[in-house]
Amino acid sequence: MSRTVKLDRRTAAVLLVDVQERLAPAMPAEALARVMKYATALVEGAKALGVPVLATEQYPRGLGPTLPELARLLPSPALAKVHFSCGADPAFAAALEATGRRQVVITGMETHVCVFQTARDLVQMGYEVHVCADAVSSRTEEHRRVGLELCREAGAIVTTAETALFDLLHQAGTPEFKQVSALVK
Repeated sequence: MSRTVKLDRRTAAVLLVDVQERLAPAMPAEALARVMKYATALVEGAKALGVPVLATEQYPRGLGPTLPELARLLPSPALAKVHFSCGADPAFAAALEATGRRQVVITGMETHVCVFQTARDLVQMGYEVHVCADAVSSRTEEHRRVGLELCREAGAIVTTAETALFDLLHQAGTPEFKQVSALVK
């Protein structure tokens, strides 16, 4: 698929990567609050726009389940994985393929490991990947920054949650616009 840098609700999916109970406390408080705000907006906005949402959990026995505030918003349970890259996990790859979507908007943890490796592998698999800089985190800002640089170098589009949501909307004055715009305020 060619890079259009234009999201389309008919071809996009949202992916929540590893926002888990035992990983979240390692994030800086401000970064965690930002990820929670924008991950929530992306999940809720995707549901309002009819965009599929997938979620993963990295080794949930060790890192615990998805944070309950996000887990209760998900349309289906998170997929457990042991690969750092979601794309390297056969169950996730099959679930994503089953959506029929070719654009993936990513939010989650940690930017320099699971988010980066997922973005890189999905690009290599032919997906157009949009990584939301305001909706990803790492234990340090340096790791987040380098992770975003690596995502871009791997061919992903670095964006923000609000940019992605408004791109999916395409216009104001619709019932979805009121619902989605309220999520990012």
